[in-house]
Amino acid sequence: MGNGVLTVLVVDDSALMRRRIADLLGEAGFRVETAATGEEALARLPVVDPDVVTLDVTMPGMDGLTCLARIMVEHPKPVVMVSALTGAGAEETLEALRLGAVDAVQKPAAGAIGRIGEGLVETVRAAASSRPRRVHGLRERLRLARARIAGEDFVVPEAPLPAPPAARVAAGAEGDGVVLVGVSTGGPSTLEDILPLLPADFPWPVVVAQHMPAAFTATLARRLNELCALRVLEVERATVLAPGMVCIARGGADVELARRGGRLQAVCVPAAPERPWHPNADRLVASALRLLPPDRLVGVLLTGMGNDGAESMAELHARGGRTIAESEDSAVVFGMPQDLIRRGGAGIVLPSDRIAGQLVRWLMPAQRRAGGH
Repeated sequence: MGNGVLTVLVVDDSALMRRRIADLLGEAGFRVETAATGEEALARLPVVDPDVVTLDVTMPGMDGLTCLARIMVEHPKPVVMVSALTGAGAEETLEALRLGAVDAVQKPAAGAIGRIGEGLVETVRAAASSRPRRVHGLRERLRLARARIAGEDFVVPEAPLPAPPAARVAAGAEGDGVVLVGVSTGGPSTLEDILPLLPADFPWPVVVAQHMPAAFTATLARRLNELCALRVLEVERATVLAPGMVCIARGGADVELARRGGRLQAVCVPAAPERPWHPNADRLVASALRLLPPDRLVGVLLTGMGNDGAESMAELHARGGRTIAESEDSAVVFGMPQDLIRRGGAGIVLPSDRIAGQLVRWLMPAQRRAGGH
């Protein structure tokens, strides 16, 4: 690990796959160590002390999920899961992200490594600067966060943005309003810090652009739907937006807002080739700004590498809209929210477990006073 060279421990039961990944990372300038089993990985971890671990999801003996859980308890490190991204693999990989993995990448198949190699290198490099999250019991996490929203433990910013008139933002107000969320690396567990805390009568729909392959987003939406009071669904086709719902953009494509027949919809559109990340947050926010006044939009930019969402949310902020950037102390990768802050486009900077409370305070002020403490 000397001289600034990052060390990666590659864990895979396939000798061919270990060699492929090791060669790819070695050519990119990483120092690479390998392990053939979960047991070997756990034994080598304190010796090698890698900056990042790449971990196969499916291995005989100790599988990837079991190995990951032990890594996060015994020797926490940024872990990138390597998955075939099949339907079954998506379930296991999303569980790995809940357990604390930073991100997941597609396993390089024969002849396909050139297509995914750049993404693997970029993900491992971003993971090296990430902070691994120790995952506590989800139920207890939600209970404490709900108590904080309901009580006085919520830190109100010293200089909050001036809110639009109460009549325009209270639940049941006339006109459309949408919460727009951009998120990437570390997103699934971060969304669990936020969406399950929104009440069933939350007045505006939420549209989420989470950078993710197509194989993942239906599973992500289904898992979040089991945790949330709001209905969570994947945007597969034009979906009419209404209060009480969260729309997860379909992976591998982009999502835009459109108005058809007088009704606001989330529409799945082909990925824009000139944009490097999909589903693309900048494209989502730009489409919303074409249809709605800024005071009917709230932009939330969460953990992720790169800068997707920062330009459009900075514009939203400049035009009088409300924006939230996730703070560095909770972001797995601070890139996206940091870029929004640097542009002066973050109205408020909050850790992930405070964001739902801020949304409730902005959009449900009358109900909070009526059911207050």
